[in-house]
Amino acid sequence: MPDELPHPLLQEDEEQSLCFRGPWAWLVLILICCIGIGLIMWLFRKCVQGPYYRKKTRIDGKVVIVTGCNTGIGKETALELARRGGRIYMACRDAARCEAARLEIIERTQNQNVFNRTLDLASLSSVRQFSERFLAEEQRLDILINNAGIMATPHKLTVDGFEQQFGVNHLGHFLLTNLLLERLKSSAPSRIVVVSSAAYICGRINKDDLNSEKHYSKFLGAYCQSKLANILFTRKLAELLKNSGVTVNCVHPGIVRTELGRYSIATHWFNAIWLRVFGCFVKTPKAGAQTSLRVALDPALEKCSGEFYADSMRFPLLSKAKDKEMADWLWQESEKLVGLQRENAVQTIVVNQ
Repeated sequence: MPDELPHPLLQEDEEQSLCFRGPWAWLVLILICCIGIGLIMWLFRKCVQGPYYRKKTRIDGKVVIVTGCNTGIGKETALELARRGGRIYMACRDAARCEAARLEIIERTQNQNVFNRTLDLASLSSVRQFSERFLAEEQRLDILINNAGIMATPHKLTVDGFEQQFGVNHLGHFLLTNLLLERLKSSAPSRIVVVSSAAYICGRINKDDLNSEKHYSKFLGAYCQSKLANILFTRKLAELLKNSGVTVNCVHPGIVRTELGRYSIATHWFNAIWLRVFGCFVKTPKAGAQTSLRVALDPALEKCSGEFYADSMRFPLLSKAKDKEMADWLWQESEKLVGLQRENAVQTIVVNQ
């Protein structure tokens, strides 16, 4: 009996199924998976980078100081403010690196009003010299961005004998801000932006060992304490400046790829492995600058003061960051440590209602 021919429909189904078998099927599956993973990673990275400040706010003629801006977040902040027409004072410790960044910003923005000024926040004398020179040069100050900072450094003292992270991150900016306050008030409406960190969550103000003389923990101790001090300072200053036309807010820029972590034990392998494999979890400096830019520029925030922002949104603070008694104590102690005379300290301005 002759072999029966396969049914035409069965033969067609078998031919179609051959297209989804063998190595080609695996290649198609792998390609689809790669595209899916790539899309997910792209969306995740967009979320990690956070929102960008896209309003067309101009600051032509306004005077701005940005500390620590020869690289990283500070440089991106200064660049964008220069692009929007500001008269920018770059306040940096390393004059040579600051000059290189200044020339780059001028070239990219075509704004010639960008200036290199030396400021070492680890030296109270340098802070005073910078302030004196600035006040002699400018009759107004519209925006002060306290951006400079160090993180998890080996134990070291500033020129004046303060633990380095507390001295640079808090005391240096505390003195600088107070020395410039009268110019900020006379230029109102004006703004102060303090770059802090969500690491304040792990911090506490150690009244008995503020200078970390008895015990030193470079991240959970000194660094986190300095970031909590930034927020307490911001809230106390906002209270003192109520009705003055000067607002002060603090920001958390996020986890950003900058030089801030250069003192970490894991620096070498972190750069070699972590950033290459998990770079999508880290913000670029430009993305990290966006919250500072929004708080410094957004007309909608003109009346907002004493708040904490991250990813350009206002976030609630833990109770220890709203501790008024601790803020008062820290303010008074900081005045003593930096030698700020009481008569020169900020005074509350009351406007008749």
